[in-house]
Amino acid sequence: MKKRNFEQVVYSTNPDLRIEPEEEQPVTPSPAEQKLRVMLDRKQRGGKQVTLITGFIGHTDDLNQLGKSLKSACGTGGSVKDGEILIQGDFRDKVLAILLKSGYLQTKKAGG
Repeated sequence: MKKRNFEQVVYSTNPDLRIEPEEEQPVTPSPAEQKLRVMLDRKQRGGKQVTLITGFIGHTDDLNQLGKSLKSACGTGGSVKDGEILIQGDFRDKVLAILLKSGYLQTKKAGG
């Protein structure tokens, strides 16, 4: 019988309990290798506009840090959800300029 390492489980009555190993976060490529898209989105937001940044590949901590820096540079709120950065308001041009200046050279405006 294999010996299992259940560090976080104290007790379980489930005979079919299977603890899956945690998935490792992908390594974040350099900013020059990232292909980001900056677009304006209004869908399912009650008519409010948000600037949406998609296409980020890498660790969630790096994505959160990028989102925080963009929100503070724009002086507005926003969030990071499902691998996307949401900035409240229409800041496409400003976000695009900030990303290009930060080294994200393959960043493009999308959606018009």
